[in-house]
Amino acid sequence: MNARDFGQAETGSATGAACPAGEQMQFDVSVVVPTYARPLLLGTCLDALAAQDFDAARYEIIVCDDGPDDATRAAVERFAQHCASARGLVVRYLPVTATQGPAGARNAGWRAARSPLIAFTDDDTIPDPHWLTAGVDALRSGADAASGAIAMPLPDAPTDYELDASGLARSEFATANAFVRRARLAALGGFDERYTSAWREDSDLQFAILQMGGTIVRAERALVVHPVRPARWGVSLSQQKKSQFEALLYRKHPELYRQRIDATPPLRYYAIVASLLCAGIAALAGQLLVAALALALWIALTTAFCVRRLRHTRRDPMHVAEMAWTSILIPFLSIYWRLRGALRYKVFFL
Repeated sequence: MNARDFGQAETGSATGAACPAGEQMQFDVSVVVPTYARPLLLGTCLDALAAQDFDAARYEIIVCDDGPDDATRAAVERFAQHCASARGLVVRYLPVTATQGPAGARNAGWRAARSPLIAFTDDDTIPDPHWLTAGVDALRSGADAASGAIAMPLPDAPTDYELDASGLARSEFATANAFVRRARLAALGGFDERYTSAWREDSDLQFAILQMGGTIVRAERALVVHPVRPARWGVSLSQQKKSQFEALLYRKHPELYRQRIDATPPLRYYAIVASLLCAGIAALAGQLLVAALALALWIALTTAFCVRRLRHTRRDPMHVAEMAWTSILIPFLSIYWRLRGALRYKVFFL
């Protein structure tokens, strides 16, 4: 199947919006890679994308710089010149200034693409040489999208952050490894750019495709390796800000959210927050016994939370100290951002 064959399948009301004005489809598939201020990681990803067993004349790579910054531009331009001379592969640099976040960067990429199929991956992945071929093959049946396999190798004793991040490998649909028909993206308007962090924007697109009656298939042979990047001490605290986007996803797709994502409120967090608040209120009211009991409950719940996080992770002193400190703060930050998201997006979401 060639680019013309795919183009003929892209019919319907969205077809006019599925190609940049005045341009014809020139490739079978466009690879869209959002990036932000990490040219070294990006370089490893681009090397893997240039080594695909797919015909170099039939795909393009579009790097969407969400910075943008001079170092990334220079690195991509050097890489593009090398690929053009060595393989005839087209690599394009696209500065993104109108939006913020990977959702907006991906939108800029697929809208600038010159092919009927869009392959999404991240700048910190290493696609297998057969990745692109397997992903395109998965859409031959006429499916609207395909979700590839993600491998996230971990050390024998991972940190809590590494263990948590590895959950991406079990995602139903993740833009670190996804293939979508351009016409379907155009019909949906692409990604919702209110997701300004890399969280739930891929589930939002997945749910939108399903609600429009589209089909999503698995492409197990389309593999990317996604090493877990080193993170600063206490990184789990800043990650709680992503909780606000749970409310946005729930507001837009309540039924699918309940079916596909654990919609149970984090009762452990609410209990931890409530027990400490109760202790403080009781102490102010002079009810010292009640305050002591509530404080003891808070200590017990927080300790159990910390122990749970350490169960399958490293036990060195620095990591134990990080788990102890962050376990105290995470429940409060998580609840704050969940409730803030509920208020911001005007939905009852606990």
